[in-house]
Amino acid sequence: MNLANMTHTQKLALLLSIIVIAIIAALFLPAIPQDITYHQFADQRRLLGIPNLLNVISNIPFIIVGYLGVNLLAKNQNTCIFQEIYWAYTIFFIGIFFVGIGSSYYHLFPSNKTLVFDRLPMTVAFMAFFTIILSEFISITVGKLMLIPLLILGVFSVWYWYFTEQQGAGDLRLYGLVQFVPVLLTPLIIWLFLSAFSHTHLFWYFIGSYILAKLFEASDSIVYQHLFQISGHSIKHLVASIGCYIFYLHLKQRHFNEGS
Repeated sequence: MNLANMTHTQKLALLLSIIVIAIIAALFLPAIPQDITYHQFADQRRLLGIPNLLNVISNIPFIIVGYLGVNLLAKNQNTCIFQEIYWAYTIFFIGIFFVGIGSSYYHLFPSNKTLVFDRLPMTVAFMAFFTIILSEFISITVGKLMLIPLLILGVFSVWYWYFTEQQGAGDLRLYGLVQFVPVLLTPLIIWLFLSAFSHTHLFWYFIGSYILAKLFEASDSIVYQHLFQISGHSIKHLVASIGCYIFYLHLKQRHFNEGS
């Protein structure tokens, strides 16, 4: 099948098929508990009296970008957005702001309990961003309809994971699904559909920064050993926050495409 020649309906059918397949695959997987070694990061040094200092303070850029984004949307009435989903943009940056706070708190005292404060705002930001993608590339109506359900689903996925951990049978499948499906669909949507806005290429930089951040996260100890004792996880925070800043710049620079 030549994806470039697909009709709008066929493209939507492809997206729905991927969602259905992902859900079915998740249902057939056994419950996935949180690996307790997840909390054992490469850099556990106490510096200036603060545990895991670099993993903590590397979250500060999230707080800065979150503030910049909320401030831009609140004060600049000329920001090039769909006003119908104003709250999706705002919730994204509020989520990023609290990712900085929640992740800092988690890295001070790494555990499943504190991990909730990291994952909850991150998932809220994910769902808000996916709503923006749906609205700008597929349909504003779809985005408006999906914002609240996606936010509820994201929050529920974190609650469900933590609840099952407390019951001694942790299950990350729903949380993983909520993370994986938007990450899989977002680049496909950007590729298959046209946006009403210019500077669409900046979304690819955003996606690239996310992929790079995940690579640094997976290489936490290797990077720590070979990069002047700066861990991959700390760099992950910085790279991911740069991606969020790219989206902030995207909102500042873009304009409506002619004919939109």
